[in-house]
Amino acid sequence: MAGHSKWANIQHRKGRQDKLRSKLFSKLAKDIAIASKMGGPDPDMNPRLRLAINNAKGQSMPKDNIKRAVDKGAGGDSADYQELRYEGFGPSGIGIVVEVSTDNTNRSAMEVRTAFSKNGGNMGETGSVTFSFDQVGEITYPLDKGDEDAMMEAAMEAGADDVKSDPPNEDDYDEYEPVHTFYTARDDLGAVSAELEKLLGEAKSVNLIWRPQNEIDVPDKAKTVMNLVEALEDIDDVNNVYHNMEMSEAAEKALAED
Repeated sequence: MAGHSKWANIQHRKGRQDKLRSKLFSKLAKDIAIASKMGGPDPDMNPRLRLAINNAKGQSMPKDNIKRAVDKGAGGDSADYQELRYEGFGPSGIGIVVEVSTDNTNRSAMEVRTAFSKNGGNMGETGSVTFSFDQVGEITYPLDKGDEDAMMEAAMEAGADDVKSDPPNEDDYDEYEPVHTFYTARDDLGAVSAELEKLLGEAKSVNLIWRPQNEIDVPDKAKTVMNLVEALEDIDDVNNVYHNMEMSEAAEKALAED
């Protein structure tokens, strides 16, 4: 998804959270297996595997599941996955970036294209959308790690570019856990995450994401856009979906309406 935002609340209210969590565990297991297969089962010698395991721990994935995924990759049982990116447009020209890990490129391309066409969007050429996004590092920590001033100090000390904190006292968060989110340049992600780990302990998640340079407010199309995003997220091969629709108050109100 496009980062951590109030959209997570809306998803929860719409009853999608359990489904997305189940898919998240499948994605995390696949990431671990791929990393283990590519670089070996020792996280101390395999930075990609260490990152995948840390992300799984940050999402409270059971240790047995993590071990099975590591063993599966190390044993050569995991499929040969390719990591692909698709780009396209939603209603009102909203840009959408779709990241995929797949063992069948024809299947993935067809399913992504179908999701776009059935939900008011269309596929674009490579680079047609990402030119208006920046690929940056995103590191998240639970709110109990400190207040906003402490996080800003940690960000400056670790060399992060920015840090944002979700409001801690919103009544409608339900089971969604708000976080502190640090942003860093793509090439600095490893160094900054290592420094933050020294200061704050293990992160909840460490990822490269596509962050929009500018967001577009289209409240009258908000539901249609998010129907497209949900359709893409429901595809088994899809790992992440990013968009540049602004979650304005009007858009949130439209999405919250039945």
